[in-house]
Amino acid sequence: MSIEKFQKLVSTVVPLPIENVDTDQIIPARFLKAVERKGFGDNLFRDWRYKKDGTPNPDFVMNNPRFSGQILVAGKNFGSGSSREHAAWAVYDAGFRVVVSSFFADIFKSNVLNNGLLPVQVSDEFLAGIFETTESDPSAQFVVDLESQTILNINTGISVKFEINSYKKECLLNGYDDIDFLLSLKDEIVAFEEA
Repeated sequence: MSIEKFQKLVSTVVPLPIENVDTDQIIPARFLKAVERKGFGDNLFRDWRYKKDGTPNPDFVMNNPRFSGQILVAGKNFGSGSSREHAAWAVYDAGFRVVVSSFFADIFKSNVLNNGLLPVQVSDEFLAGIFETTESDPSAQFVVDLESQTILNINTGISVKFEINSYKKECLLNGYDDIDFLLSLKDEIVAFEEA
């Protein structure tokens, strides 16, 4: 599966200032029956996003018309719990391309990188600044630049660097999954075998 190239994104954010969000809260287990990666976005944060009768919960941020964008900003320790690739599928399918938090569970971080999402880990202070900016100005924009590995809060002018595995960075920049990456080295592999 090829993924969408990611280089730079300028977007508003959807703030979710909740800590310790696990994969069952991201996509409840009862929605894991599908085998294709499509349709999971409809059930992202299902139990928070909808009431028991299926109507949208007006108190949940994704149902608040003030907030939109391709950047999901979550509290510390996002994606903990079971190894559930469906959680990455749900976040991506809901239209997000970046997830920002001050800490990610390792398995979740790996899963999102494998599925074309960029996890941006920032300090607690910078994360708090994003929440403060967005609360006072929901139209505030942020710039996520993968090449320079920076995220910029345009309103405050504060920019910080984030870490990413160099291999995964190359894959995201070029829109490669693991197979695409190997295919991109075909000529080098053939030359090595012939030598």
